[in-house]
Amino acid sequence: MAGFAATILIGTGLLMLPIARVGPGGASFLEALFTATSAVCVTGHIVVDTAAYWTPFGQVVILALVQIGGFGIMAFASVIGLAVVRRMSLRAKVTTAAEAHSMGLDDVGGLVLGVIRISLVVEVVVAVMLTLRFAIGYGEPIGRAAWLGVFHAVSSFNNAGFALFSDSFVQYATDPFISLPICAAIIIGGLGFPVIMQLRKHLGRTLKWTMNTRIVVAGTLALLVTGWVYITAIEWNNPATLGPLDWPSKLLVGFFTSVQTRTAGFNSIDTGLMDPASWLGMDALMLIGGGPAGTAGGIKITTFAVLFFIIVTELRGDGAVNVFGKRLSRAVHREAITVVLLAVAVIVAATTALLLMTDFDLDRVLFEVVSAFGTVGMSTGITADLPPAGQLILVLLMFIGRLGPITFASSIALRKRRITYEFPQERPIIG
Repeated sequence: MAGFAATILIGTGLLMLPIARVGPGGASFLEALFTATSAVCVTGHIVVDTAAYWTPFGQVVILALVQIGGFGIMAFASVIGLAVVRRMSLRAKVTTAAEAHSMGLDDVGGLVLGVIRISLVVEVVVAVMLTLRFAIGYGEPIGRAAWLGVFHAVSSFNNAGFALFSDSFVQYATDPFISLPICAAIIIGGLGFPVIMQLRKHLGRTLKWTMNTRIVVAGTLALLVTGWVYITAIEWNNPATLGPLDWPSKLLVGFFTSVQTRTAGFNSIDTGLMDPASWLGMDALMLIGGGPAGTAGGIKITTFAVLFFIIVTELRGDGAVNVFGKRLSRAVHREAITVVLLAVAVIVAATTALLLMTDFDLDRVLFEVVSAFGTVGMSTGITADLPPAGQLILVLLMFIGRLGPITFASSIALRKRRITYEFPQERPIIG
């Protein structure tokens, strides 16, 4: 956490330089701090227009911070995963290594190199596709097209949501050659490094997938489709969003918007004009987020899945929580419940604070808070209008949302206190 805080402060200093801002003078401390935090935490929340406010130097700084933040989280989370594995028994270590077909429990260097390799391959492929589209389809000069391609490829794979267009991707809403590559990069980055590595080795052999991979892949597909159907159905006749479009465009924009709730944060329609019912559904999707050890935020699909299977088990009256032929330990139950309850507590506290200091309604404030905590970056348009104290709350939310769940979850997984006695058992009335 100290390392990421230091990176944010360095980025803040660079963005305060006069060379980073269009026009005379440099950016204010709060503008630079907010932007640097949003970039390092790969959120995408902005208080100034990225395309108009920052110079090419400032945009390069933002892009570098996004890459550092995205790569750093993937590497850090993967190494933490190894640390958790080291706490297991020798038998469990061998079993885990065999199931994951990993490169070895002690090969941390290889792990980090794998993260770098996957990141660069996806970003280069998407950058080339976008560059060709901007150059051939829209007549952009090759230098400008390449910069647009690289910037948005890095921003999308890292689920950052920073765009070099003032309206994000509204002007390209119906262009599948731009929307779909960006969606693909977001989905791949949101799966998480362990899942990407296993899919690369055993894409067509599902029997060799670990429980983590199965949960993340199944959960990602389910949430993407659910969000796609939900958002498209509600906004279908909204004259301010999908209403004026033909049905293929409505489906494309609805899918693009659903993908953004995986913690990316771009938009191809005006989020502030969407139906409040859409906001509420998107709140839930943003809170869940993507896969662990990846570039996505939120409480993670695996955490949500564990709670879902606990509920199913209780409703069926079973004695143990079984998932894909494996039994979940009770320690995992406690970890998931703890992470979710702490996330809800943070969101409620921040929402209450912003309601007390602003005149915005609950729908917009809750959307803003969940988006910041889930490191999504989508907004109904109130970010820049928040008072300085409110913007600082969002800065703290982005930092907690990005590093808090990983740090806390790893700490409770690594810390085990042996108690040699038990108290008498008694059951309170539930419900």
